[in-house]
Amino acid sequence: MRVFYLTDAQYGISNIALRRIKVSRFSELNDPFELLGVNLSDKTKRAAFRKTKEELDRKTGLICFSRSWKNPVLWGHYAKKHTGIALGFDVPDTLLVSVIYSKRLLDADLYLKSGKPSKGLVERLIKTKFYDWKYENEMRLFVGLDHESSEGGRYFVPFSDELRLAEVILGPKCDLPLDGVRELLRSQDSTANVVKARIAFTRFEVLENEAATRADEV
Repeated sequence: MRVFYLTDAQYGISNIALRRIKVSRFSELNDPFELLGVNLSDKTKRAAFRKTKEELDRKTGLICFSRSWKNPVLWGHYAKKHTGIALGFDVPDTLLVSVIYSKRLLDADLYLKSGKPSKGLVERLIKTKFYDWKYENEMRLFVGLDHESSEGGRYFVPFSDELRLAEVILGPKCDLPLDGVRELLRSQDSTANVVKARIAFTRFEVLENEAATRADEV
């Protein structure tokens, strides 16, 4: 499946140059309800769920992708106000988990086992977000954290056959030169396609700027 990772231009070029992508931890994500999408009105249950969240945060990381790069809100939130880039990766469907967007918190009582969240509940919580995040159209790739290989507390996954860079989209306000990005990719023997984006004229969408893309093709 082709999925997209939006970021600012500096980090995006660094990802390409070093052929790797940063792994996020649950505690770093911008949704405070990560792993807490349950009704925790009972104080005794809160401690159990928070402990589970801390344990997962130590052991498991994730890379958050979108199914599409064309939503302008994504560019505003994750690509530094449309000045960044989107990296398109081909990832096996079996490695990706589709996020569930829920309007209501889960009932913790249905999933507790011996006072702890059951395995089934944890598997659901790692892919559950509040409904209003639906615009992200998110797919997640989960990664075990290797603390010995971390760099100052940061974790990375190298590009590979299962995380293959296939496309680079420069945002509507991105000032990176297309020919420079193409040259960087050629130096790595990468066949990833590079295009320039623009805002659409007839709808709320970000599209390929075909004229600009063709003009800079070598």
